[in-house]
Amino acid sequence: MSEANKIAVVTGAGTGVGRAASLALMNIGFTVVLVGRRLDMLEETAKLGPAGKSLCVTADMTKPDSIAALFDKVKATYGRLDVLFNNAGMGAPPVNFEDLSLEQWQAVVNTNLTGPFLCTQHAFRIMKDQSPRGGRIINNGSISAHAPRPFSAAYTSTKHAITGLTKASNLDGRMYDIAVGQVDIGNAATPMTDRMVAGPGVMQPDGTMKHEPRMDAKAVGDAVAYMAGLPLDANVLTMTVMATKMPFVGRG
Repeated sequence: MSEANKIAVVTGAGTGVGRAASLALMNIGFTVVLVGRRLDMLEETAKLGPAGKSLCVTADMTKPDSIAALFDKVKATYGRLDVLFNNAGMGAPPVNFEDLSLEQWQAVVNTNLTGPFLCTQHAFRIMKDQSPRGGRIINNGSISAHAPRPFSAAYTSTKHAITGLTKASNLDGRMYDIAVGQVDIGNAATPMTDRMVAGPGVMQPDGTMKHEPRMDAKAVGDAVAYMAGLPLDANVLTMTVMATKMPFVGRG
């Protein structure tokens, strides 16, 4: 199938990386189901892309019924699904480890891990039974799964878990021609990372605060589009896309 006939679902499509990935996918021909909680932000993303290449659907990644309704709508509208980008995510307030509440922990786990798990299950059900069979799932990972920041236990734990979900679902998807990979992102310029360049910046491992370099989120969107455009006999299991000068590689 050509990209012009393929359907993609992007969660968290209203801002940041989700918007960048949605536009990149639309620009190579995909019809993209834009998913998020705020319809106005989804509609803004749609207006930035080619006309007729998107569908806005509101859904809450913390509610199983909402996720089920999303994929029911995708199947009813298009009859197939070729790419799922599990992108929606959140972090907890940067507080001392022992002060992180159970409610804050569970909110991050529900959004960053349980949501992608449920979305992946629904995608499997559609992809394995469609013709042509199969599809691709891309998870939004993070370099936090390799080197965490201070006061980020909930976020870092879920991103480690996403790596496990990526590997396990990639293995289980083989029999259905479903390829699963992830993109580990570092310092993309999005509303979530505005604090890196505002005020005192962000805390470093030695307790000091500093501003950090960021990169245009379009770089991540283009990476997702590259992964999505591969034939199903090829897969990018993990890709790291990061701001070149951010403090990740090295000891500083």
